[in-house]
Amino acid sequence: MEQRVTAITLGVSDLARARAFYEAMGWSDARQPDDEVCFFQAGGMVLALWTALGGHGAPGIELAHNVRSPEQVSAVLEDARRAGGRIARPAERAPWGGLTGAFADPDGYVWEVAHNPDWTLDESGAVSL
Repeated sequence: MEQRVTAITLGVSDLARARAFYEAMGWSDARQPDDEVCFFQAGGMVLALWTALGGHGAPGIELAHNVRSPEQVSAVLEDARRAGGRIARPAERAPWGGLTGAFADPDGYVWEVAHNPDWTLDESGAVSL
């Protein structure tokens, strides 16, 4: 696993209200592909607001680590399992066209591991929407 966080996802109960709050705080250029999630570019990473985080809605937080190929999703999940983590979601095709899975660290913090063919990672690992 490369040392980087590509996204922080906040579980929200009302996406329109949460988006309006961040926009009032000066965040701009939101991308909202549907009624459940909204993305803001935040330097070399992404802040996501999602109503369906963990299937429970708000509150919640999930970190994300995007990888360069679909094969790396399973490899990182296996590395996490061997290191003492728990597989929270096995690798599977996502409705948005990529591959995603998740692990929890020993304290329960959840990391999504994803390959999204629509998100570009530069050489340093910074993501661009």
